[in-house]
Amino acid sequence: MNGITLTQANTIIEAALATARAKKYSPMAVVVLDESGNVRALQREDGASMFRVDIATGKAWASVAMGTSSRKLGERAKDNPNFYGALAASSHGKFLPQSGAALIKSADGHVLGAAGASGGSGDEDELICIAGIEAAGLQHA
Repeated sequence: MNGITLTQANTIIEAALATARAKKYSPMAVVVLDESGNVRALQREDGASMFRVDIATGKAWASVAMGTSSRKLGERAKDNPNFYGALAASSHGKFLPQSGAALIKSADGHVLGAAGASGGSGDEDELICIAGIEAAGLQHA
């Protein structure tokens, strides 16, 4: 597999948003980035605030940049705030180590990208990303 396909990215987003609606979460934005941190697909639901896309992208960008979930990055940042602050500054604000994104992997463990969401709590955002990744038949970390 060469990377995440547009079909897979759209499936992730559709399933993530369907999960958010089924759980009656606030309006969401969901983004899927490729392994280089470039946007592959994104959607912002009606009623989601203007910041949602940027926040979802920052969570996903941090996840793919560091090769782990944004939840783990948030936990690591607590022990090393200066380093994680420097990462945010050196990435021109794109790096957001906050729960709400999951790494996307192929069945053989190859990193394909990351999915990030914003609109609910970090737990809600992460849950819908994982639901989307699983609906696409992919692995998450």
